[in-house]
Amino acid sequence: MKRHLFFVVCFIFLSALFLPSSFSQDITQWGLPAGARARLGKGAVSEIAYSPDGTRLAVGSNVGIWLYDDAATGTEVNLLTGHTSSIRSIAFSPDGLTLASGSRDNTIRLWDVRTARHLHILEGHTDLVESVTFSPDGLTIASGSFDGSVRLWDVRTGEGLKILEEHPNTVNSVVFAPHGLTIASASNEEIRLWDVRTGELKQILHGHRSTVNSMAFSRDGLRLASGESYDTLWLWDVRTGEAMHTLEGHWRSVNSVAFSPDGLTIASGSGDAIDDVPDNTVRLWDARSGEALQILEGHTAPVVSVVFSPDGLTLASASWDDTIQFWNANTGERLHTLSGHTGGIRSMVFSPDGLTLASAGSFGNTIQLWDIHDGRYSQTISGHTGDVYSIDFSPDGFTLASGSTDNTIRLWNVYTGRHLQTFEGHTNYVYSVAFSPDGTMLASGGGWPDYPIHLWDARTGDRLQTLEGHIGEIWTVAFSPDGSQLASGSADSTICLWDAGTGDPLRTLEGHTGTVYTVTYSPDGSTLASGSEDYAIRLWDARTGNHLRTLEGDTGTVRSVAFSPDGYTLVSGGSWDNTIRLWDTRTGEGLQVLEGNTGHVTSVAFSPNGRALVGGSWGSAILLWDLRRAMTWGSIKRVVVADETRYSQKLAPFVADSTPMTTALLPNYPNPFNPETWIPYQLKTPAHVALTIHDVHGRTVQTLEIGFQSAGLYQTRDRAAYWDGRNRYGEPVATGIYFCTLTAADFTATRRMLVGK
Repeated sequence: MKRHLFFVVCFIFLSALFLPSSFSQDITQWGLPAGARARLGKGAVSEIAYSPDGTRLAVGSNVGIWLYDDAATGTEVNLLTGHTSSIRSIAFSPDGLTLASGSRDNTIRLWDVRTARHLHILEGHTDLVESVTFSPDGLTIASGSFDGSVRLWDVRTGEGLKILEEHPNTVNSVVFAPHGLTIASASNEEIRLWDVRTGELKQILHGHRSTVNSMAFSRDGLRLASGESYDTLWLWDVRTGEAMHTLEGHWRSVNSVAFSPDGLTIASGSGDAIDDVPDNTVRLWDARSGEALQILEGHTAPVVSVVFSPDGLTLASASWDDTIQFWNANTGERLHTLSGHTGGIRSMVFSPDGLTLASAGSFGNTIQLWDIHDGRYSQTISGHTGDVYSIDFSPDGFTLASGSTDNTIRLWNVYTGRHLQTFEGHTNYVYSVAFSPDGTMLASGGGWPDYPIHLWDARTGDRLQTLEGHIGEIWTVAFSPDGSQLASGSADSTICLWDAGTGDPLRTLEGHTGTVYTVTYSPDGSTLASGSEDYAIRLWDARTGNHLRTLEGDTGTVRSVAFSPDGYTLVSGGSWDNTIRLWDTRTGEGLQVLEGNTGHVTSVAFSPNGRALVGGSWGSAILLWDLRRAMTWGSIKRVVVADETRYSQKLAPFVADSTPMTTALLPNYPNPFNPETWIPYQLKTPAHVALTIHDVHGRTVQTLEIGFQSAGLYQTRDRAAYWDGRNRYGEPVATGIYFCTLTAADFTATRRMLVGK
């Protein structure tokens, strides 16, 4: 008995060692690029496919292919990574053992579904691969590409078999007929039918008024359904090439079509990327008569893929709202939702304590809050009726502001997700929002026709001032650390500096030759960094406006820049090569290039302690990088990521609760205040902490003896120093200006505070 138990224990132990990582590893760490610590989100969905036996669901996304073992429970089995750009199309082989994927990296990859092992890379296309499909016998793959060609490949060897006469335009969809003798390919408004054996063109189907996005054969191969960008489905007689029916009802682009296994029903998914009157529906049609049967509503963004389960009982639909919905194919009842995917990231920001990351995507009009402790969703905030372009935390971390294409700014309670206020006044999109360091003001930048910058009272929502001067959309606004100055970047290629108190223009910085998408101040407020579509990052003296240096090396539009907390490093994102770059702010030298994003990087941010970095990309997920270990090689400081096996899988210890890189006294909030305020600070090393408050004559008003504190961040209301606005005799102080001095070991710093009426 004991011997038997010994072997059982050994088996369990060895299984833990040798079973695929998907059984033991947190999914936030599957398939990570070298040096990354975690992935938040699963990427935007491009296409979904059931395995032939219905036991697996494959989801093509911008980070790879996710495999689920049970669509009903949404349990992840594995993530297939290897493509260097987003997945455009996926298909199971008829026996379900092989998966094919086509990508923006111009290649097709074949995968062993059971082991997740990569089998072949099929190379030959010169542009992105938009569609892949298996022949009914599973021996051949057909692919269609933006290069205008349809190619046939040998599944066993990965070798190219033949190239069908090239289309004059992009091939958006290819599909085998069930008998395997014919291939249909769609390009712009025409559909071509090809003889698989000879490669000869058999027929061209004319009639579509716009680009054909998707096609599907009926089970008997006698009918072909196709969906076009103008909102219409067509049903064709394959033998005659004539249109049998036009199916009308959608009012936006038909992105995906599918026949039910019995051939009696057609499903279609609709929606446009830029859409003032969205459709975003799934519709069911009678495949014989063309009559509309049902409208399935629930998605809040374009539906990009629809597929029936092999038994025909369930219909799955994938959308840019980051969900996959499952429907009863007979009744149209929504069964359940698979979530966790993430569309394009427009904006990201850490909470002041570093424990939460907020991100805003390109579709779905929502804001995601991520728990940095385990890298999972903690909350989704919704309420905007347009895309969210910009978000920012208040200094106390309790409130989140968001700007949207619905022309409004909204404030949200971070802990409950409850909508607090709506600021109205912009007449067009709100591209950027930023809280002042004391949390009393909010700045926002907008678009056509007047290109205003509005300053708002963050407590009441009253508009305080409108700053005018730019002649192009305002893409970015940022307050200086002391709150005295505001910087704005515009499509007019300039940066304007403003007096945040009076609204007066201070100076205009010229030098960029394209839209300025991002500006940010160094922690000490002495330097301003800017990024532009001219591929350049520029550093400016924030006091004089003088140009200091240009950082060169990015290969595309710079969408986001951020300073490290010590001000010595700048990070940039936005290159066409999908990289994140680190720079030495003193010398302008490049320090490191972080690779692994599968889309253009649109937002970057340092954690409050400077030890972690996040980068979000277009249509992809958020990658979190560990910057704790660094070495100096020659004159260039390069980041070296420590061995992941040495660390806990929990992320918070190095993102939020680790030691800050500098000791600092931060702006109090609110300011002005009456009667109370919170005074945040951070400690690089353990120290005895005291804060002394004195008036304009230097007389001590109150002393806050904090005592011995460990190194860390003391920024939230439960950790920051608190002053009730009373002097040491317990009397309320008079209205006026006061000064707060932080003493921590050998460090001292002073900031101004204002007691209002």
